[in-house]
Amino acid sequence: MTIKSMTGYGRAVETIGNREITVEIRSVNNRYLDCTVKVPRLFGFAEDPIKRMVKESISRGKVDVFVSVNVTAGTDTRVTLNRPVLESYLAAMKTIAADYGVTDDISVTALTRFSDIFVVEKQEEDEEQTLKDILSVVAEALAKHTEMRTKEGAAMEADLRSRAATILELVSQVEARSPLTVQSYRERLFQKMKEVLESTTIDESRILTEAAVFADKVAVDEETVRLRSHFDQLDSMLRSGGPIGRKLDFLLQEMNREANTIGSKGNDLEQARNVVAIKAELEKIREQVQNIE
Repeated sequence: MTIKSMTGYGRAVETIGNREITVEIRSVNNRYLDCTVKVPRLFGFAEDPIKRMVKESISRGKVDVFVSVNVTAGTDTRVTLNRPVLESYLAAMKTIAADYGVTDDISVTALTRFSDIFVVEKQEEDEEQTLKDILSVVAEALAKHTEMRTKEGAAMEADLRSRAATILELVSQVEARSPLTVQSYRERLFQKMKEVLESTTIDESRILTEAAVFADKVAVDEETVRLRSHFDQLDSMLRSGGPIGRKLDFLLQEMNREANTIGSKGNDLEQARNVVAIKAELEKIREQVQNIE
């Protein structure tokens, strides 16, 4: 499985029978799945089945589905004559002509003015077949929608992996710099004690003790190990694919926590720069994760 973007678009148009069915699907970021389906009132029976189909394909995002159905040929109504009423009109008109001496100019045009001589019968909708036709077009639009989201997801994964590699390189620099920070502190401490005591004889054990205490306070081994572990989890999630957006969001919170702890322990300018760079990359990853399903 691959990861997918929550943002996507899919459109399908098919002519089935005497109807042209058009389906458009648009989706944007959202914390949960929020699906809205708009269909012509006559085909309202298709709304819930369409929502169920969408839920089978999409797990997160604000999804809007637009369906239009237009008759392209034939008609779904039948017009017949109401013969008893028509014959009554004809009889009455002939009586008028005979009794009142008016011209008998009865014509079809004249008769069509009486709308009740026609019976308009609307053929019953075959809901089952119509629903099947609409859902087939929805499926096609969903496939295109998924294709677009998958393509964007692949680009996102590449970006996440690139930024993860950058962060891990910065973590290596933090790990390499940490012992040098302790050594530098020990040298500064030695020089300071020498100046204070104005003597070349310094208690080495005291220097080592102070340096050890300092080293314990600024040690970032545990944090960098956990940070690397988090990135192993990131790699595993990307490999598994599927809807992992929420999991990634939680994982990033843990990553930021470790980065903040590393930053709080460091009193070295170079370390501070590395931590700032790590947090900047994590923020860029966070922005990308907001788009992942």
